Amino acid sequence: MIEDKNQQRTSLGNLGEFGLIAHLTKDIETTQPGTLTGIGDDAAVLDFKDKKVVVSTDLLVEGVHFDLAYMPLKHLGYKAVVVNVSDICAMNAKPTQITVSIAVSNRFPVEALDELYDGIKLAAKIYGVDIVGGDTTSSQKGMILSITALGEANAEAITYRNGAGSTDLLVVTGDVGAAYMGLKVLEREKLVFEVNPQNQPDLDAYSYLIERQLKPEARADIRDILSNLNVKPTSMIDVSDGLSSEIIHLCKNSGVGCNLYEEKIPVDPQLINTCEEFNIDITTVAINGGEDYELLFTIKMEDFEKIKGNPNFTIIGHMTQESEGIHLITRANTKIPLKSRGWNALSEE
Repeated sequence: MIEDKNQQRTSLGNLGEFGLIAHLTKDIETTQPGTLTGIGDDAAVLDFKDKKVVVSTDLLVEGVHFDLAYMPLKHLGYKAVVVNVSDICAMNAKPTQITVSIAVSNRFPVEALDELYDGIKLAAKIYGVDIVGGDTTSSQKGMILSITALGEANAEAITYRNGAGSTDLLVVTGDVGAAYMGLKVLEREKLVFEVNPQNQPDLDAYSYLIERQLKPEARADIRDILSNLNVKPTSMIDVSDGLSSEIIHLCKNSGVGCNLYEEKIPVDPQLINTCEEFNIDITTVAINGGEDYELLFTIKMEDFEKIKGNPNFTIIGHMTQESEGIHLITRANTKIPLKSRGWNALSEE
């Protein structure tokens, strides 16, 4: 694809902060009954009546969480919404509203922020959440994006990290590891491009992996699926920092141990092929790669028959007494202590 070098570029200074807010939010409508007042006042006004409110915030920083060399701004806006909606889903709640705050340097024209907001608004529409406020400011360098998500649930439906029992089953939705390998492919192609800018990569063999990295989806469907099956998870978390890290979170918060079975971990065939190409161990990627935004949860043993055979779920292990520890059971039936080697934004490595 040839880049249009004559694209219109409107300076942010031409609009000013309030003009920019008005420009970006001019066509945003609210649809949630709980939204009494959205953008345009000092604060949004929400009415949840008898529902409980859940809130989550994520901060995305250029150069730390995303690289605009291969992350289109529309995809970035979409993904920023998804990662917050996923946190609400991980509480077994319904996402309802978001606020959007951005800090940008003067290297970004208004048209770039239009593209970013196109992704934000698309995700908001798909997940049925209202954009009810936020903030804009300048940045000395790069882009910083922060989204706060709100959701609602009945008190008895909310699922925390600390409810797993020592005989519960461990379940994950979808498959894991694909987003990490998508990132590895994109980073490789970036290096190739830097050496030879004329090179046009053929990414057809990695389409699923790249989509999982650039355009993930939150599992907003799982709440209704479980409800229809009459299954109430005992604990739940989303897989953002890696399967091993999330299992350890559940265990530590619930005061239990866990046996995770290597042969049960769901992975996509494209992941298997790409790991072989990169000479990377598949299980290492599956348990340590982050940004899958699948849901990891525990259920009581008696609910096994209700989810057995459901294509949305894979039972990957079971909880144990805390004294037994947290282990990966390999295909060779070897017991290996599970360690947290997932994403750490504060790592100095």
